[in-house]
Amino acid sequence: MSGNTFGTLFAVTNFGESHGPAIGCVIDGCPPGMALSEADIQADLDRRRPGTSKFVTQRNEPDAVEILSGVYEGKTTGTPIALLIRNTDQRSKDYGNILQTFRPGHADYTYWQKFGIRDPRGGGRSSARLTAPTVAAGAVAKKWLKAKFGTTFHACMAQIGDVVIPFESWEHVPNNPFFAPVADVSALETFMNELRKSGDSCGARLRVVAQNMPVGLGQPLYDKLDADIAYAMMGLNAVKGVEIGAGFASVSDRGSTHGDSLTPGGFQGNKSGGVLGGISTGQDLDVSIAIKPTSSILIPRDSIDVSGAPTEVITKGRHDPCVGIRAAPIMEALLALVVMDHALLHRAQCGDVHVDTPDIAAANRA
Repeated sequence: MSGNTFGTLFAVTNFGESHGPAIGCVIDGCPPGMALSEADIQADLDRRRPGTSKFVTQRNEPDAVEILSGVYEGKTTGTPIALLIRNTDQRSKDYGNILQTFRPGHADYTYWQKFGIRDPRGGGRSSARLTAPTVAAGAVAKKWLKAKFGTTFHACMAQIGDVVIPFESWEHVPNNPFFAPVADVSALETFMNELRKSGDSCGARLRVVAQNMPVGLGQPLYDKLDADIAYAMMGLNAVKGVEIGAGFASVSDRGSTHGDSLTPGGFQGNKSGGVLGGISTGQDLDVSIAIKPTSSILIPRDSIDVSGAPTEVITKGRHDPCVGIRAAPIMEALLALVVMDHALLHRAQCGDVHVDTPDIAAANRA
């Protein structure tokens, strides 16, 4: 099965199934000499892992990461880094009733049509469980980028269902189970409690920002930084839309106001989302995604079985009523993987380039 490796110079190959013995990834191309331990990775995995609140799936996985290779005496060697996360709380019997049927909105039908076989346990390879290795690999990239450029990544929930969440401060995000940038999440708790009782699900909108970005990352045409960002975000389960900077709001804007004016003191705005012509401006990368409602719900829905006969499907098991709740760490990881790969590509091609024009985005950061 192809399509499991992301990146060119910082290449991450993801493996495993939701109810298999383990999941994990192999990172090829990590620069040598960086201090790395399981603790550097575990913090981000703990933010993503299931069972952390009553608003997400109650599958209780510790998501304890093991470094199997690529690190010697606490430092990366430049050789492939193998990361393993064991599955310990599978309940495969919950999926016995969908062995011969297809869940609406899920990948069951397309996997069956493509491969002629599928693993129905927890969605198998199509499960959001496979985002854990992505988060692990992203943690490695985030550490290198912070040490090299001071780049940091922050993601938050901007909307859940029809509840829009105003942005107050990044400081609030770690203090609630919704990754919401607000101090008071009581309205979100009420909404989610009612949603769970109904047996239904909802979608979400999330935002991720990369701060202290280096200028010049990305290629002019087919390997544009923003194109690779969109590609990465669309690879996240349930994502149906990606915006960079002003995004779809650009449609109603005017050219006289949309372009971010340049001044000696820095850019006067960031409607571009930190990318011009596919190349980073040095401003914050600003990306938003739209996530569809969870497909696995308790409400009966019409479907067909493998013979094409009509049937009714009820999905049992432990599922997130909104998969977007745990998506913030995954967004950070995906953006970090894109930036990391482009940083190494830029170093390879343009590492000795020097221009006299000042980095005006640095003025914005100062």
